[in-house]
Amino acid sequence: MKEVIQTHSEEETKQIAKDLGSKLMSPIVITLEGDLGAGKTTFTKGLGKGLGVKRVITSPTFTIIKEYTGRLPLYHIDAYRLEYSEENLGIEEYILSDGVTVIEWAQFIDDLIPADKLEIKINYLGEDQREIIFKTENNQIQDIIKQLL
Repeated sequence: MKEVIQTHSEEETKQIAKDLGSKLMSPIVITLEGDLGAGKTTFTKGLGKGLGVKRVITSPTFTIIKEYTGRLPLYHIDAYRLEYSEENLGIEEYILSDGVTVIEWAQFIDDLIPADKLEIKINYLGEDQREIIFKTENNQIQDIIKQLL
């Protein structure tokens, strides 16, 4: 299944993500793709709100992994700097955890990503406009995505 939503403001992007987060009931891996500035962290902030995260969500670019407590744990991973790394950071533990694992630049750790995931691609269309593409084979997540449309 592939679904596309266009948003016209940062708040609208956050709201879509918040609605998604509020409906998630079980562990899931979400890959988040988009150019620099496309809105990956903005989307994750909204997702966190939907999961009941109270802390401010920031990009994990320099820390690689950030953990947040909510209704379900939220693990935010930036794999960009892991492209050539052979360091074992325990990312598999996050992916196999009981939480929502959001991975930016997932192609750099593709061999660790499960097939049963939600892929989200955010395309920059203009100052405030974004195209958000959801792709998954998970029936439960497909139903949630359809509710967002």
